[in-house]
Amino acid sequence: MKALVCVKRVIDYNVRIRVKSDKSGVETDNVKMSMNPFDEIAVEEAVRMKEKSQIQEIVILSIGTDKSQETIRSGLAMGGDRGILVKTDKEQLEPLTVGKIIKAVSDKEKPDLIILGKQAIDDDCNQTGQIVATLLEIPQATFASELKKNDDNTLEVTREVDGGLETVKVNIPCVVTTDLRLNEPRYASLPNIMKAKQKKIDVLEIGSFGIDIKDRLQVLEVNEPPERKPGIKVDDVEALVNKLKNEAKVL
Repeated sequence: MKALVCVKRVIDYNVRIRVKSDKSGVETDNVKMSMNPFDEIAVEEAVRMKEKSQIQEIVILSIGTDKSQETIRSGLAMGGDRGILVKTDKEQLEPLTVGKIIKAVSDKEKPDLIILGKQAIDDDCNQTGQIVATLLEIPQATFASELKKNDDNTLEVTREVDGGLETVKVNIPCVVTTDLRLNEPRYASLPNIMKAKQKKIDVLEIGSFGIDIKDRLQVLEVNEPPERKPGIKVDDVEALVNKLKNEAKVL
């Protein structure tokens, strides 16, 4: 069984986001970048399945500039076998475009499992996995918090839903998007980081796919969230109750 794991290069989750002065987007120059945390969980799950001999090959796919090779190398250091970079000069691609590219790569690679994070922390779109499944006309299981492969070539996926947990059974090939509670990604060891430098990354030009990558959405303005007002101290319980009742109006 072959797994195609899709990863995205985003601003590191520990970095404080700064909006550009012209409000056209966020600052990315001289900012630490890393793999999208949800995609990191997807890589970890694929590696765990490989350790159980449920997967024979893990292909790490990313779409972006040359710098995205660093993100692919991170996935290879965790346990991926080889990488594919679809190279583009555009910093951001819309989910539909990304979905079409993943479909094109999937048509060539013929993976049994496509696994990716449920969303990227930079745009929070939560669309790519669903788009890929639709374009490929294969089953999808989103927000996965547990995966189990059955002997009859199916996957049992426990999903997080508003009412609690839902377990679905999907035929392979399928698309799975990962949630935070699926696993805790490992730290890549130094020997594996060194080995990852020797692993193959195929670089494909985005133009070779014949896909229209023009934007269909226009970002009008990006604003920082309003600053939180500082808290206050009260002298006694009576004053606290009064504040909650008359000002906050929660009692």
